[in-house]
Amino acid sequence: MGIGIGLVAARVAKLNVQFIDSSPAQLTKGLEFLDKLLVKDVAKGRYTEQVRDEVKSRITTATSISQMSSADFVIEAVSENADLKRKIFAELSNQLPPSTILATNTSSISITKIASAAKLPEKVIGMHFMNPVPVMKLVEIIPGLQTSEETLSTTLALAQKMGKTTTMSQDVPGFIANRLLMPYINEAVIALQEGIATKEDIDMTMKLGTNNPMGPLTLADFIGLDTCLAIMKVLHTELGDTKYRPAVLLQKYVDAGWLGVKSGRGIYDYSAKM
Repeated sequence: MGIGIGLVAARVAKLNVQFIDSSPAQLTKGLEFLDKLLVKDVAKGRYTEQVRDEVKSRITTATSISQMSSADFVIEAVSENADLKRKIFAELSNQLPPSTILATNTSSISITKIASAAKLPEKVIGMHFMNPVPVMKLVEIIPGLQTSEETLSTTLALAQKMGKTTTMSQDVPGFIANRLLMPYINEAVIALQEGIATKEDIDMTMKLGTNNPMGPLTLADFIGLDTCLAIMKVLHTELGDTKYRPAVLLQKYVDAGWLGVKSGRGIYDYSAKM
């Protein structure tokens, strides 16, 4: 998702962007994907080749936070792991000027908890983008307990500059989107687990019966079953209600390495498209 966020920042907001990933291979893969998106936009007449070149000229990469010297705004987009996020925010706090705002793209983890690892927790905020970022218009903004009004107003202005519509949530597990979406997906997996219907019929029922553009099981594959599981675990642990208990079948898929579209196999098989 980080590539999508950076692309929108460079293309729509016309900001200089630096991607940071400890894996050079992942950086290369991400930039190749970004270039494909830009080529597609040019082919469809959305942008000229000159605009594509301008966007690419705004983008640089690094493999370590220690290579950063300054930044006005940082958006972290690693996996849903609270300890990892806290480690990164501690490192960012030590590396960057006090004026830098540190945003997390977490979809469920407490902003207040992440912010407590930073030197200046008032500079930390949640900025939950929807996937795919270049297409989806919404960004959830989540202030933590310590977040300052200045940090909030700057974040809202950045989202607007990126062409996004914002909603604001309290710092509670799952925020708005995933507090509603993930139990729905989890219940669909339980329906499959219990043999209530086939995966195709579950998805078709929700698409044609409730006018959703995508069935819950297909959507889960696109999000990533590991991400769905991680969010359900956060909801279950933090809220303590059994209605948020992850489906056994969801755990089995993740244990098998069947993570969805990104791995070539999830609830559906995508190996032929890889």
